[in-house]
Amino acid sequence: MKRRTSGKAKGPEAGRPPSQRQLRVGELIRHALSDVLSRGNVQDPVLETAIISVSEVKMSPDLRNATAYVVPLGRQDPAPVIDALKRARKFLRGELAREVNLRYMPELRFASDTSFDYAENVEGLLRSPKVARDLDADDDWEGGDEDDLPRDEEE
Repeated sequence: MKRRTSGKAKGPEAGRPPSQRQLRVGELIRHALSDVLSRGNVQDPVLETAIISVSEVKMSPDLRNATAYVVPLGRQDPAPVIDALKRARKFLRGELAREVNLRYMPELRFASDTSFDYAENVEGLLRSPKVARDLDADDDWEGGDEDDLPRDEEE
């Protein structure tokens, strides 16, 4: 009898963490991509003027696809930078092949990294008056002895 499969994604998106090899290869490609972009060898006016931070590279389980999450520094709009990186994809893949020794150089995809925006949003929430009031209430509690803490019944 055939096993039914749902339309859900498989791989890291299905709840499985990335393997150690995926993480290691992703870091190798991230460092090499940062080096290539910092040298300024890419002949694109957008990429020549932008300072780009490669925050993470996620690898597919078969190591054939890599998604690089990039952030243009200086509060630039990320859309033109990502479009320029997509145009320079073949050149960047060739440069990475010279830098990193892999059997197959993965296809590159580029996406905007929103983790910095998310962190800034959380920071703003923590500084809001409502949260500050609640945090001040926690600071008023000086805590007691360790004897005041609840203990597990098993001890």
